[in-house]
Amino acid sequence: MARYIGPVCRLCRRESMKLFLKGERCYTDKCAIEKRNFIPGQHGKARARKMAGYGIQLREKQKVKRIYGVLEDQFRRYFAKAERTRGITGETLLQLLERRLDNVVYRAGFATSRAQARQIVRHGHFTINGRKVDIPSFSLKAGDLLAVRQSSRQKASILHALEEVKGRGVPEWLQYDGESSATFASIPTRVQINLPVQEQLIVELYSK
Repeated sequence: MARYIGPVCRLCRRESMKLFLKGERCYTDKCAIEKRNFIPGQHGKARARKMAGYGIQLREKQKVKRIYGVLEDQFRRYFAKAERTRGITGETLLQLLERRLDNVVYRAGFATSRAQARQIVRHGHFTINGRKVDIPSFSLKAGDLLAVRQSSRQKASILHALEEVKGRGVPEWLQYDGESSATFASIPTRVQINLPVQEQLIVELYSK
């Protein structure tokens, strides 16, 4: 299972914005963006410059990849699937990423970050419609019931995340059914996917 294992704060600094990759830390003064909001590396401050064309499109793609924690080959497969699906390609791409099990676990408040959500999914702490699923990329569909397994409901990290999410909120396309389950009520619209990205630039990049 390929995944990025390097320092995630560097990713936020490279994109010059908070990607909320480190859970609670991103909401405090310890966040790297608050201290060093410039490109990482020895010549980071000197590298800051205006971009145009391909550079802007590339940064949008990298930003979305890093937010959802997917690597290039997997991201290309999502784009290819979005391109084959009827509708607006950029919006469909974001919807496919939002439907990932690790993302839904994070959105529902069972984890403080997508990275943590990916880990606890792999450890088998969740069920979909009563069946254990431990694949982070598993795609949910409207009506699916996500639940914490009975044996995992007192897990400290999950209980802590549920407390933390009270300040963050749960999106309206998820119906929170109590302390241990949530229903994937509907596929989110672009308006409901609250991300500061321009997905059309990704479409333009891959269309070249």
